[in-house]
Amino acid sequence: MSTLLIRLAGPMQSWGLKSAFELRNTQLDPTKSGVIGLLCASLGRERNEPLNDLTALRMGVRIDKPGDLAFDYQTALNVAKADGGKPDTQLSHRAYLADAAFWVGFEGDVVLLKKLHHALLNPVWPQFLGRKSYLPGIPLVDPHNACLGLPLEQALQQAPRMQAEHEKVAGTPVKYIIDSEAQEGTEQRHDVPLSFEINHRAFTFRSVKSSWGLVDTEEVLYV
Repeated sequence: MSTLLIRLAGPMQSWGLKSAFELRNTQLDPTKSGVIGLLCASLGRERNEPLNDLTALRMGVRIDKPGDLAFDYQTALNVAKADGGKPDTQLSHRAYLADAAFWVGFEGDVVLLKKLHHALLNPVWPQFLGRKSYLPGIPLVDPHNACLGLPLEQALQQAPRMQAEHEKVAGTPVKYIIDSEAQEGTEQRHDVPLSFEINHRAFTFRSVKSSWGLVDTEEVLYV
């Protein structure tokens, strides 16, 4: 089995699950729908195209820097009122993670993983971390390593530790969140996309298991 590792680090990122215009939240780690959306943008895949090949990949996350939860207060002018009256101003509070860093791994067919690696290096459409204004702070993948011939858990454990230059985190446990069979101790997440079509967005559930562990390398990636 092979694994593609993606590094998600930047000044701001947001991974919403249940969001309305007035309040847009963020999960504290990347959602499967959000990262698959990033892959689709890189591939140039239209919203109405199938997602089966991507959703079938087994996903795992390693939280190197959880970041700080913050809120951005925004106003927007609504000029398309149905009653034809004067435009009004709509307010929204948008949560995001500041200065966070995650490793995301996808385990599956090596041919598909190499195709995704190439797309992440040569994206068709702009790449962003959950919202269009939240850009990656570092390259999403290592250009020299398309994928690892390792199972998902081992690949995540051996990835370099992402940290700021002033941080001293060697030997500190990190959190792992990995797709697992539904059983005792797993959590259900409603973030597997069935369709990204604007008026027909649909999602289903997956089971994940969370654990804490060490990083199996002394290599460091400064972010």
